[in-house]
Formats: sequence, structure tokens, C-alpha cells
Amino acid sequence: MTDNRPDVGEDAFLGGRLRLYQPSSGHRAGHDAMLLAAATPGRPGDRIVDFGAGVGAAGLAVATRIDNVDLVLVERDETLAVLARRNAVLNSLAARVCTLDITAEAETFARVGLGPDTADVVLMNPPFNDAVRHRPSPDQGRRAAHVAEPSGLDIWTHAARRMLKSGGVLSLIWRSDGLAEVLSALDRGFGDIAIRPVHPDPRKPAIRVLVRAVKGSRAPLRLCPDLMLSDEMGRPTREAQVVLVGGQALASTGLR
Repeated sequence: MTDNRPDVGEDAFLGGRLRLYQPSSGHRAGHDAMLLAAATPGRPGDRIVDFGAGVGAAGLAVATRIDNVDLVLVERDETLAVLARRNAVLNSLAARVCTLDITAEAETFARVGLGPDTADVVLMNPPFNDAVRHRPSPDQGRRAAHVAEPSGLDIWTHAARRMLKSGGVLSLIWRSDGLAEVLSALDRGFGDIAIRPVHPDPRKPAIRVLVRAVKGSRAPLRLCPDLMLSDEMGRPTREAQVVLVGGQALASTGLR
């Protein structure tokens, strides 16, 4: 009998406080997931839903920082969903994993307990590379994780808007040159949009944007201070270390 299970390794995040089983090849969680987690707010008792959770990296990182959250990890790939369940157990964190495609109808979400107006926070790292502008990876897992389908962001944002309570928060990470796509997707139903550009170092343009938006808010957009991952000498900045190693939320001077 052939064993089709992928090779799996174990990686450490947040200075070793979060450990994750991941496929040894294909898409693997990294800095983007930890930055998204740091930009995601929450309080004990909140229902926090991680869309496209993969092996659970971002959602579990949030649960590592905030005690007693009602964490739901949504992932369409059954292989990754199995690893997400294992990772919750590995880190002694409570999480429910739903094998579900974000593009599914509202009735499908409701059947697994994810009905409208039930989430306090949704976080997501959708596939964001335009297949026309970026050569897709030959690896199926990487391709599914990185390459956006037409109108994909609109679909994901619509699903988040439907699930969030009024005043609930959507937190996402996206490529910096696609900011216009994000603002267009958030144009209906969201306000108080906070944007924080993420730069490799002070000499280089932003490569990512962290975006937070509030359902039903009429507050204006805010452009927050840039986050530098390294200084001019290539050394990790203190703020990056606090987030990526210390596991803390981004400072209140940025996204609050």
C-alpha cells in the first residue's frame, strides 16, 4: 500500500513558544503569518476566525498571545487541516478546525457553525500573486497558497464581512503593490481602515501591507508608521524582534 502522506517537519516560531508541523516542501508558514498575527486584535472570549489557515500558524500565534479565545481555523486542504489540528494539540491550544473553502455559500458556513454575524475578528492571508504578473510555482501547494484567482480578494472579503459582527475587525496581509485591490474590496461595509506598510529595510520599498478594517465603521482611513524588518546594517529592528520573536502585538503607535 502506498503512503501518500507528505513529509512533515517541525519548526519553531515566536522564540520557540509556538511549534508547528509543516510539510517539508511546498508552501510553508513564515514571517507573513507572524506579522498578520501581531496585527490582529482580540480579547479573551472573542471568536477569532482564521481564513485559509493552512497549518494554523497565524491563528495559533494569536491564541498564544491572547488567552481563552474561541479560535476557528478554516482551511480547504484536508492535509493542511489535519496538521492544523495536530498543531493545536502540540501547543496545548484550543482550536476548532473546519475543512471548508472560503468561496462556499453562506449555508455551507452555517452548517459548520459559522453563520452570519458570529465572529468578533477575522484574519486572513489570501493568495495574493496575480497569475498574469507572477510565474506560478510548479508546486501545487505553493501555487494554491500564493496565486490569486480573479476576484478572489473580493470573495474572501465578502465572506469575512458576512461572518463578522457589527463592529467586528478584519485583519489581513497583502502585497504592497496591490493596495488598491484591498481598498476596493473594503469599500463596501468597512471603515476605520488602518494601513501599515512593511519594508525589508529603510532603503527598500514596502513589500507587504498590514490592513485592519472595522465592519460598519464610518471612521476615516489611517496610514500608520512604516514597519522596518531590518535596519541599514541588515540587523533585525527591535520592533520586528518584539513581534516575530517576542510574539507581542504591534505597538499602539501603528495598528491599534
